[in-house]
Amino acid sequence: MKIIIAGAGEVGFHLAKLLSYESQEITLIDTKRDNLTYAANHLDIKVIKGDATSISILKEARVKQADLVIGVTSSETTNVTICVLAKQLGAAKTIARISNTEFIDYKDEIGFTKFGIDELISPESLAVAEIELLLDQAAFNDSYQFEDGALTMLGLNLSKSAVFIEKTVKEAADLLPDVHFVPIAIQRYATHYTIIPRGDTILKEGDHVVFMTSKGGDEEICNLTGQVNTQIKRVMILGGGKIGAKTADTLSKNNYKVKLIEKDREKAFELADNLNNSLVINGDGRNVELLDEENIDEMDAFISVTGNSETNIMSCLVAKSKGVKKTIALVENIDYFELSHSIGVDTLINKKLLAANNIFRYIRKGEVVAMTKLSTMNAELLEFYVKPTSKINGKLIRELNFPRSAIIGGVIREGEGIIALGDFRVQEGDRIVVCSLRKSIKKVESFFF
Repeated sequence: MKIIIAGAGEVGFHLAKLLSYESQEITLIDTKRDNLTYAANHLDIKVIKGDATSISILKEARVKQADLVIGVTSSETTNVTICVLAKQLGAAKTIARISNTEFIDYKDEIGFTKFGIDELISPESLAVAEIELLLDQAAFNDSYQFEDGALTMLGLNLSKSAVFIEKTVKEAADLLPDVHFVPIAIQRYATHYTIIPRGDTILKEGDHVVFMTSKGGDEEICNLTGQVNTQIKRVMILGGGKIGAKTADTLSKNNYKVKLIEKDREKAFELADNLNNSLVINGDGRNVELLDEENIDEMDAFISVTGNSETNIMSCLVAKSKGVKKTIALVENIDYFELSHSIGVDTLINKKLLAANNIFRYIRKGEVVAMTKLSTMNAELLEFYVKPTSKINGKLIRELNFPRSAIIGGVIREGEGIIALGDFRVQEGDRIVVCSLRKSIKKVESFFF
């Protein structure tokens, strides 16, 4: 695919980096020479210095032949303008990064596609949605929903209390007569090796296991692993930026008791005026005495979303030492994800990775409905739509010559999530969720053409 990315900042560079690994033809446009020089020296991509709202610059980038144009500059107005121009000049699809979440709330009413914008992406809104889902599934480190929860991906570390330690996947499945979950990826303790499990794969203590679950599967996993999916009600948030403020607003409207700590006095007063249902505290959240004064030990969850990754991680570790059950830290450095399950923080989230996950489904072949990357693993979760012409249509799962480094995690049929085993027959209109190592994605895609 030919992809044009306008904006070589954090999100733009990260996207260009990930897409270049996919052997895509990438053109990166930015007004700052330093950003482009760094990108050109580190990535196998084409760079153009200039304003992407310039028609001549877009033509230089061969926008007419572009399969996808992504506007991710720091200005949402610029991103919207780029997408409108690119569509008029012949680009197949466009995506605009925005910060005003009202655009997403009213996108159907406004009809942005009429103007030439196929998709709106707000990394901040994606981060808030991720936080809310993580609080709802507090026993788990990772989570992702397909079709509003018809199927849910959940990840956790297996402790010695899990009843299926040293059992095979098949033996674990036999523990329940009507199972509503299946393991789809395993990362062995203290390794970076990702395993796509089969029936004879043995589950070991310390494994980070990703499960696909249908309704009720989360409770079954908790019962079998000794985890408690504690209900979260009292939440402390450190950082009153866009993510912190939006998270506080969303959670308080959903009956969470929220305390938000913001260091900047003027911003704290502004937040207090806007967040009527949250308690806003002006202070330095790195101060342990302040946290103690605000009864951090009584909190069910601690969320640190300041602009400093190290502050977020350290403050979450402090919260954990005070007995807080669930900790979530916002980090900018993707490399920190390699440490997420050993560093002591329950979950790390990254805006760039969340935005990339949303955008990546546009470069996948087949009818990809949704997609996410497993944060610490070399694997992707993809939701495919089964067309009449799809090779998988009408076949039993056991009849498929599916690659061993991929697994069908579940099927959504008429809105219902199903953990599909070998005797399940796929039909037109099904949505199939597949977990695959990156090396097998092209072969998996071929089943859905």
